[in-house]
Amino acid sequence: MEKLETRIRNHDREIEKMCNFHYQGFVDSITELLKVRGEAQKLKNQVTDTNRKLQHEGKELVIAMEELKQCRLQQRNISATVDKLMLCLPVLEMYSKLREQMKTKRHYPALKTLEHLEHTYLPQVSHYRFCKVMVDNIPKLREEIKDVSMSDLKDFLESIRKHSDKIGETAMKQAQQQRNLDNIILQQPRIGSKRKSKKEAYTIFDTEIESTSPKSEQDSGILDVEDEEDDEEGARETFENYYRKQRRKQARLVLQPPSNMHETLDGYRKYFNQIVGFFVVEDHILHTTQGLVNRAYIDELWEMALSKTIAALRTHSSYCSDPNLVLDLKNLIVLFADTLQVYGFPVNQLFDMLLEIRDQYSETLLKKWSGIFRNILDSDNYSPIPVTSEEMYKKVIGQFPFQDAELEKQPFPKKFPFSEFVPKVYNQIKEFIYACLKFSEDLHLSSTEVDDMIRKSTNLLLTRTLSNSLQNVIKRKNIGLTELVQIIINTTHLEKSCKYLEEFITNITNVLPETVHTTKLYGTTTFKDARHAAEEEIYTNLNQKIDQFLQLADYDWMTGDLGSKASDYLVDLIAFLRSTFAVFTHLPGKVAQTACMSACKHLATSLMQLLLEAEVRQLTLGALQQFNLDVRECEQFARSGPVPGFQEDTLQLAFIDLRQLLDLFIQWDWSTYLADYGQPTCKYLRVNPVTALTLLEKMKDTSRKNNMFAQFRKNERDKQKLIDTVAKQLRGLISSHHS
Repeated sequence: MEKLETRIRNHDREIEKMCNFHYQGFVDSITELLKVRGEAQKLKNQVTDTNRKLQHEGKELVIAMEELKQCRLQQRNISATVDKLMLCLPVLEMYSKLREQMKTKRHYPALKTLEHLEHTYLPQVSHYRFCKVMVDNIPKLREEIKDVSMSDLKDFLESIRKHSDKIGETAMKQAQQQRNLDNIILQQPRIGSKRKSKKEAYTIFDTEIESTSPKSEQDSGILDVEDEEDDEEGARETFENYYRKQRRKQARLVLQPPSNMHETLDGYRKYFNQIVGFFVVEDHILHTTQGLVNRAYIDELWEMALSKTIAALRTHSSYCSDPNLVLDLKNLIVLFADTLQVYGFPVNQLFDMLLEIRDQYSETLLKKWSGIFRNILDSDNYSPIPVTSEEMYKKVIGQFPFQDAELEKQPFPKKFPFSEFVPKVYNQIKEFIYACLKFSEDLHLSSTEVDDMIRKSTNLLLTRTLSNSLQNVIKRKNIGLTELVQIIINTTHLEKSCKYLEEFITNITNVLPETVHTTKLYGTTTFKDARHAAEEEIYTNLNQKIDQFLQLADYDWMTGDLGSKASDYLVDLIAFLRSTFAVFTHLPGKVAQTACMSACKHLATSLMQLLLEAEVRQLTLGALQQFNLDVRECEQFARSGPVPGFQEDTLQLAFIDLRQLLDLFIQWDWSTYLADYGQPTCKYLRVNPVTALTLLEKMKDTSRKNNMFAQFRKNERDKQKLIDTVAKQLRGLISSHHS
């Protein structure tokens, strides 16, 4: 404490010293301050005066500044209000747009607008009361859109059901126009033509549906929502399921053909129009909406439709018997397939089915041509075609490929060797080929396939249809020999024309006959078979005529008189044979010779049967003499050469059995016969002992009437003994021959 006190005293002394040192300065400062105070008072007065003047002068400025302050405040309020309105206006605009879209039934844009309103705009102004009202109203609006959309969807489904026919018809017309245009500019490259057709069809689709289902630029009139909330996803699923279910029902109705569809082409056309319209709509929906339909759904629907369509066409086309209707149906199916192919639907099965219908078409053609051939053959006069002028001659040549230098040199009038049915049949075969070619058009087949199809069908025409028609004519009961001869001549010329038919097919298909796997025409075989049948019929007909003459034979087997001339029936028969064989001059040589030989053999056989038949129990040598005259008449006919080409006595050999038998009995040369029997040089080599015995048995009780035995009338026993002896020897020959 003492130290502290000491230190305090020291500091006080220092302070006192310092104050004393600065006192004068302090006094001076006080003096200066007093002066300053006076000056300060003056300054204060000046400032007060200046302030008074300033206050007076700045009063208006203060008022103006106050007004400016209020304006700035209002400006800030207005700016804030504008900012808030800028947030609210889009909400109001979107809401107004939503109501307008709902009013005009543009449901898909309305739903998008509602989505943006709910998720983008309303959250920014959610604290306003009107926004809360909107938020509360959104579920109701969405439900309203859903209900109206479902109603419109139902209307749309009904509308496309009604308009499918028209849409399909328009699409197929456009496809037909496009095909016609393609044919015109076939050599010019085309790019995007099918797309154009598809776009045009969509335009037609929009036009047809517009009246019942309004749409925006992005909308087809059907609800389709993407990236929605769960409830919206469920609504979309409901719409999709409902749409697909209803469309499947409509598809089943469309694919059910009417029972009388096969009766007219319009029935098929309407059926196809409905199917095309249905799938044009589906394709349009696929490309203009998202999710309502997808490719898998359409592919499944098309696969089902394709199988049902093909089944219906198979069934109904099988009822069709008119080839023209089948051809028109084929063209309609091709147009149907081409139209749907434009929209990306696979149609290969349709073309495969057309190949089946092609076989049916061929059958209907064959039936039609069967009638044509029948009419031609029935109306033919079976006489060579007469021509009296060069014009007529060239007309026939133009219809049928025929060349004959000798006939060309002959003066008019002259005749072709064949009758009218040759050029007519030839031209009908060509018409049949044209008809086959028409069916092959637009089937996307190669030239080789077309050529093969035509040749196979033509072969059926020749080997089955024409062959049957010819056979029916040949087998007709009232057919005459003249007609048969003409048929043989006609078929000969038709056979020669087959090479021209080959050339004709080659020219229209551009496939050479030498090409590998090319089917050959069987026309040659057909006409040969017909000719052979006609030849056989000639032989049969001749034999029947001979039998008819032989039925007129009236022999008196018990006569004892010797005749001097041949029987009348045989003379008439020989005259008939001569006139008949005179007609055979135009036949091939072998045919005429065979016919003549066949007739002679049949005549000889029939005469032998007449002599040996059981009803003739007894006969006399006089009867044999008359029979011998008839046989000589036949031999004379054979020697006269009724048909050229026989060597010497070839034709007479037909009667050799009769000749040797009659000579044996008339000459009663039993010793020679029995002695030489079995030897190659035997005079009666052709006489069968059984035949000789049968005839001998018939003469047993009539030998007394035989002039040869007149000298033995007194010795009847010797005569009977001689016959018995010969008969016994003949029996011995027969038994030894059999053993």
